[in-house]
Amino acid sequence: MFADFSALSTTGWALILVLVGCCFSYSVWAILDVWKRTFASASEKSLWMQICIFIPIFGATAYLFIGRNRGSKIQ
Repeated sequence: MFADFSALSTTGWALILVLVGCCFSYSVWAILDVWKRTFASASEKSLWMQICIFIPIFGATAYLFIGRNRGSKIQ
């Protein structure tokens, strides 16, 4: 029923931590980038923020390819 994590070596744990750290950093970058941009409406900015928070990897990737071009950087 549950995975046996005792079989993982130190290298396995390090690899898992690096992958989780990369995914976390990618999502945090997307959230901060949404925060620093202006969009056509406040609801669009709010929607991108919610997508990036509640669907982390998919939301950050969608924002990178679709949403980032819709907003302009705050001067």
